Amino acid sequence: MTRSRVARWPRLALAGLLLTGACSRLPRNSTSLLVMVPKLVGIPYFNAAREGASQEAQRLGLQFFFTGPTASDAGLQVDVLAGLLARHPAVLAVSCDDTNAVVPVLRRARRYGIFVLTYDSDAQPEARDWFITQVDDETLGRHVMDVLAAELGGRGQFAIVTGSLTASNLNAWLHWMKVEQQEKYPAMQLVAIVPGNDDQQLSFVQAQSLLQAYPNLRGIIGNSSAAPPAIARAVEQAGMAGKIAVTGLTTPDPMRPYIKDGTVNTITLWDPRKLGRLTAAVANMLIHHQTPEDGMEIPGVGRVRVSTERHTVVMGLPLDFTRDNIDQYSF
Repeated sequence: MTRSRVARWPRLALAGLLLTGACSRLPRNSTSLLVMVPKLVGIPYFNAAREGASQEAQRLGLQFFFTGPTASDAGLQVDVLAGLLARHPAVLAVSCDDTNAVVPVLRRARRYGIFVLTYDSDAQPEARDWFITQVDDETLGRHVMDVLAAELGGRGQFAIVTGSLTASNLNAWLHWMKVEQQEKYPAMQLVAIVPGNDDQQLSFVQAQSLLQAYPNLRGIIGNSSAAPPAIARAVEQAGMAGKIAVTGLTTPDPMRPYIKDGTVNTITLWDPRKLGRLTAAVANMLIHHQTPEDGMEIPGVGRVRVSTERHTVVMGLPLDFTRDNIDQYSF
């Protein structure tokens, strides 16, 4: 047995465990089943997206199932997706861990007549029908950099802890963060971008390493939902609260104590429950052979922007959570 096959067996075994019980409850060749696959299960962000999608699916009379890998691993996600194809759901909605790795299995799904949506993080456009995105990439990336720059006074060293280095959404946001810094804040210096792989413990270790490696560091951006709370914990434990600015993208619940105690001033995201609702609403449209339209009103979401040329649906603008408003949100 080759090394590559040995390495693949644990992924296949875990994918089998994930799907053995799950698929026994899934109907075959369903004309109303929406299956939603996140980058990984068990983190607050995707739990909230699942909640919103489930509620909208129930409202629309769709069957709904949510499953995925237990770690941010493109190969494992592909295995999970491949295992779902035999059940032939009506719509497969995927937050892609790797833009390219999922392409063959998503193409195969479309050949089987399954509608393919990507949400949160896209695949190559030819592999899906529509991409449901939370915000415009440029708007979000530039905004996060503006938030950090305001805290640093537009000067000093900063670093970024991202998620997977292959995630299309994270890389798009990173691109626009760097563009905004280069265009508007030349006195700021990006010293490092490190992966946290959507894992809080790894993100915590990465933040600790950054604090040790760069004694003049003034700020850290967390570019995945697992990163900001881990960075804030590392900053607090190092006794650097108030000296190192922490901002980025995550849900409000894990950041609440850090915002309340002043370790963090502002965190940015959107409501992932609305993203889940929007994904289910578009899935229902595809099942009924309808085309999303620019400016359409989605219950519980609001008006959305649609590009029929790019086959994308954009939910809205980013939302900042601060001490003044964070208690208005719980997810």
